[in-house]
Amino acid sequence: MPWKNGGGETTEILAHPAGAGLDAFDWRISMARVAADGPFSAFPGIDRTLTVLDGAGLDLAIGGAAPVRLDPASGPLSFPADSPCHGRLVAGPVTDLNVMTRRGRFFHAVTRFDGTDGLPEVPAGGIVLVLCLAGRMPSGSGDAMLGPRDAVVLAPGDTWRPPAPDVVAALAVVVGPA
Repeated sequence: MPWKNGGGETTEILAHPAGAGLDAFDWRISMARVAADGPFSAFPGIDRTLTVLDGAGLDLAIGGAAPVRLDPASGPLSFPADSPCHGRLVAGPVTDLNVMTRRGRFFHAVTRFDGTDGLPEVPAGGIVLVLCLAGRMPSGSGDAMLGPRDAVVLAPGDTWRPPAPDVVAALAVVVGPA
């Protein structure tokens, strides 16, 4: 799917409601390859969290503030998607995970997860998406295993067997009604 500003491409992982366009979603989880410096698309009324998955890094200037460096070792960065935002690549392209929710209707949180701490609880009316970054982890369905860039989506009441400590690096994305 083309970026809203036409400057690149994104791969939608999951959105609500299903099939909603860029101006009509309540929440959206996607991955994008950022290959050039430039402005980020503005999304009025949307909260956004960006996590760099690979590459040397991205310096992100939001709302005229000093740039913040995001790289695969840094934590996720949350900010209002309606604030002016400009990205500058540190040294070559990056791949990022982008989570966006419509302010006042839904919330989200993105955390790194390695299996040593508990998985966040699935909120009523929400989901938890677990994205494997490295290693292998159970899919939650039989003996199937997830590898890097594979994900499992958990709904309220679902159970999931976490991996053994130090076997996996993952992100846990929680989305729920505000």
